[in-house]
Amino acid sequence: MNHASVASNDGDAAAAPIRSALIHQTAGLAIPCDAVTPAATNKDVFAIFEAQPQTVGLPVVEDGCPIGLINRNIFMQSMARPFHREVFLGKSCIAFMDKAPLIVDKTTSIQDLSFQVLASGQKAMNDGFIVSDGGRYLGIGTAQDMLRAVSNLQAEKNRLVMESIDYASVIQQSLARPSREAMRKTLADHFMIWEPRDVVSGDFYYFDADADGFLLVLFDCTGHGVPGAFMTLIMSAFLRSALNSVGRDDPGGLIQAVNRQVKTAMGNIDHRHAATQDEGEGADDGMDAAFIRVDSRRRTLSYAGAHLPILLLRPDGEQVEVIDGDRHGVGYAATPMDQAWTNHQVELPEGSSVYCFTDGFVDQLGGDKRIAFGKRRTREGILRHRRQPMPEQRTALLAALQAYQGAEQRKDDVSAIGFRL
Repeated sequence: MNHASVASNDGDAAAAPIRSALIHQTAGLAIPCDAVTPAATNKDVFAIFEAQPQTVGLPVVEDGCPIGLINRNIFMQSMARPFHREVFLGKSCIAFMDKAPLIVDKTTSIQDLSFQVLASGQKAMNDGFIVSDGGRYLGIGTAQDMLRAVSNLQAEKNRLVMESIDYASVIQQSLARPSREAMRKTLADHFMIWEPRDVVSGDFYYFDADADGFLLVLFDCTGHGVPGAFMTLIMSAFLRSALNSVGRDDPGGLIQAVNRQVKTAMGNIDHRHAATQDEGEGADDGMDAAFIRVDSRRRTLSYAGAHLPILLLRPDGEQVEVIDGDRHGVGYAATPMDQAWTNHQVELPEGSSVYCFTDGFVDQLGGDKRIAFGKRRTREGILRHRRQPMPEQRTALLAALQAYQGAEQRKDDVSAIGFRL
């Protein structure tokens, strides 16, 4: 009779690769070991369990195919009962065999195996499972090794995802580099806040200078993290296309052109008019944005906004002026295809300061009442530090936000731009 089980030394040696390798299929969890046949008696099984204390389960194989599994604890407890040894030791081992153990093929993925183990309940967690090769007995596996393999696979997937996101962050920052460099060359006193909630951001910005002045765009796309970052790439491409057709001097026209492109490309159709499309089709993604055109020679600012306002502080002003944009997001299903955005034009006396914040700044929860940081605190911070250079204002504003946030989680990407002319 061929009867071996998972011995202490041999079993540990066989399991060693499992603890270090990244396993994708159940075959990698199979610990090769012999099994008993129905011809084996309970006395044979008892001898195996006594000789090999680490063995938790003993497979039963007939004609090379697994038919059951003997659980060590159940078997030994039965043998400890009065007269059970005298009655059962000479009988076939199938008397204490689980006739319906979990049997999985070696090609089963670790993910599918984990589902089967969970579906089988506590039995497979305690007894382990039998691994087969086309129905032929191959070895046994333990729930512990299965859980370890699942954990390793999950860690590997997380590592690959994070590596991809980290590299996506490099790409996103590289795309913004020309705008940052142009901003540094053009604006002697300015600050830029760009803090993704996750590694990559759904907020983005664009800056380009010419002989007459510059165009500054700050936009906040739907979502954050990877989905938001994808949207910034789409919006950046549409913005450059709009610049080619509209030019820099019409902020409202630029927003209108981007809106049309987004709605056309992404199928963002108003669902109230569902008769024109199949039910459930289309998307509803877009952005809030502030488009700012500054004419340095005339000292004027033209602004058009989709939800995002700009804040203006004149050199002799005692209050921060708020210039609101239109209440229509860019590209969303509810925004009409022909929606127009208003151009606001203001004069900028020398020493005027202009600010724009995405809603991740003003909507951040915190404080004793866990309410938003708010527009009022933002304006008060600007007034409090108005005499300081813009980089120092940046530090002060961020410090105030972080102190208010306290132990709260960051709610959204945080971006802001400030400059003094």
